This record gives sequence, structure tokens and C-alpha cells, in this order.
Amino acid sequence: MPEFAAALAAADPHAVALADHYRDLTWTEVNDTLNRCANLLLAMDLGPKRRVSIFAENAGETALAHLGGLLAGCSTVPVNFHLTAEEAAYIVSDSESQVIFCDESTVSRAQHAATEAGVGTVIMWGDDVPAGVQSWTSWLEAGSPEHPPMDVIPLPNLLYTSGTTGLPKGTELPPTMFAGGGNMAEHLAGLKKNGLAGFGTHLIVGPMYHTGPLSGMRLLVAGVSSVIRGRFDAEATLAAIDKYKTATTVMVPTHFVRLLALPDEVKAKYDVSSMKLIAHTGAKCPIDVKRQMIEWFGPVFRDSYGASEVGTTCAISSEEWLEYPGSVGKAISPFVAMILDDDNNELPPNTEGRLYFKDETGRGVVYPNDPEKTAAAHIAPGVFTLGEIAYMNEQGYVYLTDRFSDMVVSGGANIYPAEAELILIDHPQIADVACIGVPDADMGESLKALVIPTDRNNLPDEAAIISWCKERLTSYKCPRSVDIVDSVGRNTMGKINKRKLRAPFWA
Repeated sequence: MPEFAAALAAADPHAVALADHYRDLTWTEVNDTLNRCANLLLAMDLGPKRRVSIFAENAGETALAHLGGLLAGCSTVPVNFHLTAEEAAYIVSDSESQVIFCDESTVSRAQHAATEAGVGTVIMWGDDVPAGVQSWTSWLEAGSPEHPPMDVIPLPNLLYTSGTTGLPKGTELPPTMFAGGGNMAEHLAGLKKNGLAGFGTHLIVGPMYHTGPLSGMRLLVAGVSSVIRGRFDAEATLAAIDKYKTATTVMVPTHFVRLLALPDEVKAKYDVSSMKLIAHTGAKCPIDVKRQMIEWFGPVFRDSYGASEVGTTCAISSEEWLEYPGSVGKAISPFVAMILDDDNNELPPNTEGRLYFKDETGRGVVYPNDPEKTAAAHIAPGVFTLGEIAYMNEQGYVYLTDRFSDMVVSGGANIYPAEAELILIDHPQIADVACIGVPDADMGESLKALVIPTDRNNLPDEAAIISWCKERLTSYKCPRSVDIVDSVGRNTMGKINKRKLRAPFWA
């Protein structure tokens, strides 16, 4: 019996394997769907890179498409379901995807992306399947229910980051976050060593186009049952923990803020004692928020600081955090943390500077389709930064204090202001613009546009500026607020010191 089949046969075939907000699926049903999906993809000509895009909101089918692709030796590409048709088309084309999986909310955009990228196969789950699109259910019926071969080579996901110049960059899931292996049997064995795998049912509350939820989702093929929720709802999350007795999850600080905001009587309705490990990532967590979550759930939190391009670079347990509150932890293998000055000299403990990491494997950051950006991310082979200002104490614990890159982290999503700036500068009432991250009680940060008007006697309306941007760019990448200013501080070379612009808002 193939190892994948053995992993699922070890569980109760009639037990719930995968639950989303629509229905529960047994291990037998999951096994059948994955076999059919994998065998169908194995029979298709997917090109040398074997890429397929999944452009859909969180649902059981979203996970099954990813995992069917994994078992078929595909590199699946998670496409942010918020993206416009044009943005999605760029990712589908740049990744050289040959198939697009989608749902009812994304199908029209998926069809546009398929036309633009020359993709002949679009597969949709849900009702009202339009002409030219295949039904997920009908497509699966044509697949063999036999277990796929275990000698296929597993391929990592291709993830897309927002681009500093307006174009996203693809980066393969790094070895630190991908189980690897020379064949599928070895890969599945590696998945069972995942730090989240040994506790029980895994809960997915973040969108699966993010690295953390995507990595947690793969636990299903290691025999770990999964519960998938849609767009985040704090009480529904507590209800899922209580109902399914989930043991692990991945969250971002915005999730914590929304959970803590629930009335005490609502929190008291649900038993959360089943939770054994909550990995959190995406942004620095405010000290008071983290402390309240530990008091509520217990010392079950593990902060993972890093990025999609490299995986986790620093980590800290609840016990360590209580001793060193506010830290994002120590660097973990294969990374070594360094605090450098502007001339790249290493600084002594407790001295603020630029946070760099040395990848002792020599890999560092890799953008497969952009060697220039890959080179620009490093100051030496394998030595890179994620754009943070920080200091490190004598014990090696890292504390983030600011950011020297332009990136804004809002609700766990990375936003590069250049994308909105390129849109806003074309507004007829805007002479110049700079977008920065400012404090936001719910999201951690939000994007603010600092606008110089073309005519002081005819000032642009804040709502109109934001609407202008949203008509041309994905909503979450657009500013939430606008300030009219006299200057954005451009120097003689035309550059802007974003750190200086941010400072008054963070004081």
C-alpha cells in the first residue's frame, strides 16, 4: 500500500478529516478526492515547471486542489483571492501555470487571467459554472480513484510577494518550510516531522495564500485532520476550537486583537483548552496583546518571525517571551542574526541598527525569475535583510524597533507602498504622493497617503482619492486615509526618507 494510503488508513476512515464552513469530509472522501485530482493532473501536460494556480477563497476544495497538486508533483501557486483580474493574470503568466482552480467569487477574474496568460484549463467549484469553465465535481468524476504513484518528485509552492516596483516577485517556498524529499514517500515522512503535526486537529483561520496557513494545510496528507474557516470571524473561530477540539493553528496579531475584543460573556461560552500550540507570525505583536492571550489560552504561543522568501528566521516560546517581553526571539538554524550599522559593521549588544541574517546554507533569498532582485537582497552571499531596524541583547534575543524598508504590514499582509503610489500619481489633482504605514489598533498598521495637491484652491477629496485607487488596484493595497501636505521630503535625487515621514505618527 502506498505510504499516503497507509497514513489515511491508520485513521478511522469514517472520522472527520476535513471540515470547512460548508460540510465535513471523512478520510475516505478526502482520500478519493485527492487520488482523482492527483491522477488527473499527472495525466496532463503541465510543462517543465508543472505549475498550477489556485485562485479561491478558503474552503475544503482549495486545500484539496493544492494537495492533489502536491501528490501529482506539481508546484501549486496560491493566488491572493483579493487580486484584480489584471494582477491575477500577471501571476498566472509569470508562474507559467497551465491550470487555474477557482471558485464562484473569482471565476470571472480567473477566466480573464486564463485568456491573458494563454491557459486552456479553468476548473471551478460551486454552482453556476460558466461556459468555458470545467466543473470541479465533473472533472473529478473522470479521474482514477486509485492511489497515485509515490515515486513522483515533490515540488515547492511558488509564492508571490508584492513588488517594490509594482510587480510581484515569485519565490519558491524555502527548504526550511518545505518537507522536501526525493520522492513523495520521503516527503510525506518529512511532513510528519512538522512542529505542528504531533498535537491533533489543525485549525486554519488565515487565507491559504499566506505561507503559515498554506504550510499548516499540508498536514492533512500527513494524516492530521484539518478545520478550515473562511474570512476571519472571532466568535466563529472560538466555536470551531470548541466543536472540533482543535490543537494547533497559525494566527497573526490582528486575530488576537479581534479575539480579545469579544465580550467576556462570549469568550466564556467556548472551551479553548484543547489548543496546544498557536504559531503566530505576520507582524510584531503588541506586548499587552500577547500577554492577555497567554493569560487566556495559556503558554501555548510560539512567535515565528521571518518571511515567505526564507521561512522562519527567529522564534520564541511563551515561556521565553514572558522573560523577554517584546522580543521576536533568537535566530534559529540555519540563520544567524546580526545588527549592522549603515556601513555594514556589526554593532554591540543593545545597540539599534539594521537587522540582517546570515543563512549558513548560503541560499538566502531567491527570486527564480528575477536574478537582479535576488542579488539586491544581499550584502554578501547568503546575508540578507527583511528591512527591519532592531537591537539584540546579550542573550541573542532580537527586538524590532522600526523598519527601514518601505513595506507596511497590515493585518499580517505585506503591502508595498510603491504599488499605490504608482496609481495615485496619475490622479489629476495630485502633484506628488508618498504612502507610509501608520498605527492601526486593529490591523497593526494601515496605509496612509501623504498628498501634495496640484491646486491648493481645489483640494482633492479623501474618499475620492481612495476610491480612485480601489478602482485600479486591489483594495487592501490602497490607503485607508489621506493627508494633504506641503512636502513629502524629496531630496535633490528625488528620494524620500519614509522613516522620517513615519516618525511623527509613531511618536
